[in-house]
Amino acid sequence: QVQLVESGGGLVQPGGSLRLSCAASGMLFSLYTMGWYRQAPGKQRELVAAITSGTSTNYADSVKGRFTISRDNAKNTVYLQLNSLNPEDTAVYYCNAASEIGAANYWGQGTQVTVSS
Repeated sequence: QVQLVESGGGLVQPGGSLRLSCAASGMLFSLYTMGWYRQAPGKQRELVAAITSGTSTNYADSVKGRFTISRDNAKNTVYLQLNSLNPEDTAVYYCNAASEIGAANYWGQGTQVTVSS
């Protein structure tokens, strides 16, 4: 049974930082592209950042230069470092795993990030 468990969300002031983690189990982690998505109230879920098995990365324009995605295959974990946060970054952040050799696709339960003074 595949599980993706996010952690690290919370309340932070504008300009602050957070690090999100997503621990995966029940899957061959190294064969998946891992991504972080977010969904703000009343908006569609959007891709924030993704990292392939070969560690190529992709970022939404709105977070380039502020967020960094990384992965540790030994720990089956993907991270998202969020810097210079602003209120527009407030959303539920979801971890996603997309198989690079098949159609498997999994989601975590989400973690809330709130940026407010």
